[in-house]
Amino acid sequence: MGETSTQKGPAVIPPVVDAAFLAAHPDAVVADVRWYLDGRSGRDAWLNGHLPGAVFVDLNTVLAGPPSPEAGRHPLPEPEVFAAGLAALGIGDRDTVVAYDDAGGASAGRLVWLLRTIGVDAALLDGGLAAWSGPLVEGEQTRPAASFAPRPWDEAALATIDDAATAYRVVDARAGARYRGDTEPVDPRAGHIPGAVNVPLPGNLDADQRFLA
Repeated sequence: MGETSTQKGPAVIPPVVDAAFLAAHPDAVVADVRWYLDGRSGRDAWLNGHLPGAVFVDLNTVLAGPPSPEAGRHPLPEPEVFAAGLAALGIGDRDTVVAYDDAGGASAGRLVWLLRTIGVDAALLDGGLAAWSGPLVEGEQTRPAASFAPRPWDEAALATIDDAATAYRVVDARAGARYRGDTEPVDPRAGHIPGAVNVPLPGNLDADQRFLA
């Protein structure tokens, strides 16, 4: 799949863009990264209607490694798995990627962060699916396979559970009910890391799921 020398430098586009950015950058690759806590299929949601040209990126298989008690529910994927998964979808390591979901960026933000941390231009579509005012496309949509050279994750951008245990502050961005342990739809144990403060993601968004100023 080529050498890492084909990689661009640090990401230069803003981490959050609007629909006008897509109109001004028709060559950008659009990625649908819908994923649901209640077990609904993000792929089915994509098939039922997505932005024109958007490919579906599966969080469980492309953006995460196999779950385990030691690694957790969604550990980072191996760089080779991540690169191969995106290349097969037609996303190359020299592309500009705009990702969206319908949950305020909770899942699409993972793809954006993974790409930006290895120097690939990527941004989150502000407002997600609802921000698109044009018609949606139904059914399967594919792109020709691309080239994506694996690149190790930047260790300086990562923290371990030991770091969390000794950090000055740990921020838990989940909904308050999950933070408090009132409900837990996916993880084996409810509650939060001792000492963590709750800053729920929805509190950063307005009624249209766009980021607050």
